[in-house]
Amino acid sequence: MSTSLSTYLCTAFLGLSTALCTSLSTDACAQNAQNAQNIDAPNVVPITAQLTSSGQPTAKALENLSAQGYEAVIYLAPPHVSDAVREENIIVGRQNMLFVNIPIVFNKPAVSDYETFAAILQGLGNKKVLVHCQVNMRASTMVFLYRVVVGKEDPSIAYESVSKVWTPSGPWKQLMLDVLQKHKINFEPY
Repeated sequence: MSTSLSTYLCTAFLGLSTALCTSLSTDACAQNAQNAQNIDAPNVVPITAQLTSSGQPTAKALENLSAQGYEAVIYLAPPHVSDAVREENIIVGRQNMLFVNIPIVFNKPAVSDYETFAAILQGLGNKKVLVHCQVNMRASTMVFLYRVVVGKEDPSIAYESVSKVWTPSGPWKQLMLDVLQKHKINFEPY
């Protein structure tokens, strides 16, 4: 296992000591949709009561995540991109939330990036998680793959969350096809 993957996994599992939610109600799902709309970020897409994807939240939005019940943030862009919040890890950490950065280079996503992401998200159990990047292209794609590979969701339904944001092409469409094929899931992203 690579050092960076080990670091990500260790970081993710450190946050597992807090109590996990064990049941979700319809009210909780509705509340997550409402809370997600309160995140000042581009392309906010509530997935479940415990999972939201988005583009880069503002620093002020990041400061309010814990108050909205979020317990972890997974950031999928390199921390040096122009619109990154420079102290995001500190802002999130001050709220006793877990912060994980998987710095996926936009034009070079790899199956190993997905595998790292999936291991971390799965390790978070039922924690309420915000997965974001700059515009929600990386995040929506990785969340889609996780939903269909790990969650065994119907790809055509899960893909609706991606198509709200963009139509993956080039290396991102190829990544999707590679991961889907590896897991013997027959779906053609459109």
